[in-house]
Amino acid sequence: MGKIIAVFNQKGGVGKTTTNVNLSACIGKLGKKTLVIDLDPQGNTTSGFGVDKKELDFTIYDVLLGEKDIKDTIIDTEFDNISLLSSSTELAGAEIELTGIEDREFILKNVLDSVRDNYDYIFVDCPPSLGMLTINSLVAVDSVLIPIQCEYYALEGVSQLMQTISLVKENLNPNLEIQGVVLSMFDGRANLSIQVVEEVKKFFKGSVYTTIVPRNVRLAEAPSHGKPVVYYDSKCKGSLAYIDLAEEFIDLEEDVI
Repeated sequence: MGKIIAVFNQKGGVGKTTTNVNLSACIGKLGKKTLVIDLDPQGNTTSGFGVDKKELDFTIYDVLLGEKDIKDTIIDTEFDNISLLSSSTELAGAEIELTGIEDREFILKNVLDSVRDNYDYIFVDCPPSLGMLTINSLVAVDSVLIPIQCEYYALEGVSQLMQTISLVKENLNPNLEIQGVVLSMFDGRANLSIQVVEEVKKFFKGSVYTTIVPRNVRLAEAPSHGKPVVYYDSKCKGSLAYIDLAEEFIDLEEDVI
């Protein structure tokens, strides 16, 4: 049975999509069959895999509203072992449309349960807000991966984030766990980055990945070329960091098993 992980931080601009695209791509490159769900109406994960949203007939929006079967909507990407369930701008309206549906918090869970055995890992890129789409994600997944940038406001909103996870665990998904915390945008020359790393490690005792993703120009350029960084420049610091992170992720998972 595949493991389902939400990449979630309700604070915007923390490298959530960057982590989702590049970690999943590296996990796929290491031989794990991976499905990526783009649940953010902005659709940056979809674009990050080189998929033109305008060319798609069906997206996650159609699946959530029961108009299309998930198996007919998943597309294979050009990248090793990566399948994608794309986003669309219509998702922004789904927040309202889902409110009238019975057991609306469990729609995504029921959809993903039907395909989870086909994959080693399923990653869900959540919107940077706490609405019905995010609640659906947290109910559907086994664990939450939290990206945090090594910047001044790194821990701002983290208490609220943890409270949200606790509420969902208490009321809707008792098995929900923290998968781990990924630190990104690290600048080893800046004392601030080093201080942020120490603060985050204190806050998330034992849950922070050893691998830290540095600031990297090639990593920032890759999305405009529609490629995960490991396919854009496999030798750059960003690629090497995400490969290390993917190996650490898989090693920890296999230790648990």
